[in-house]
Amino acid sequence: MQALVLVFIGGGLGAAARHLFNLAAARLFGIGFPWGTFGVNVIGGLAMGLLTAWLASRTQGTSEHLRLFLATGILGGFTTFSAYSLDAVVLWERGAHTAALFYVVASVVLAIGGVAVGLAIGRAFA
Repeated sequence: MQALVLVFIGGGLGAAARHLFNLAAARLFGIGFPWGTFGVNVIGGLAMGLLTAWLASRTQGTSEHLRLFLATGILGGFTTFSAYSLDAVVLWERGAHTAALFYVVASVVLAIGGVAVGLAIGRAFA
């Protein structure tokens, strides 16, 4: 139960940070391009890489609760793209190149396709 609470709190903080980042990006750069989402994805990916490397280097005394709060919670709430990116890189580093490429392409195609289908269904019933 404690793990769930840590992820819940971290996720809320990450989502709030994403919202504030998106507002700031819209004010600074306008809304013609999704700079906020783009920035969140790049920053989240960098942060996930740094955090994962740091946690891995601390084999002694690294708390699973810390990983859940920071990686799953805060970064997961900030951008799930960071988790997706980490998964893809881990597959690649393990030598599962075909699986990594499939994961990257299928995730993008099916996620965008899912949004398009969901919009079409939702609009048909609106």
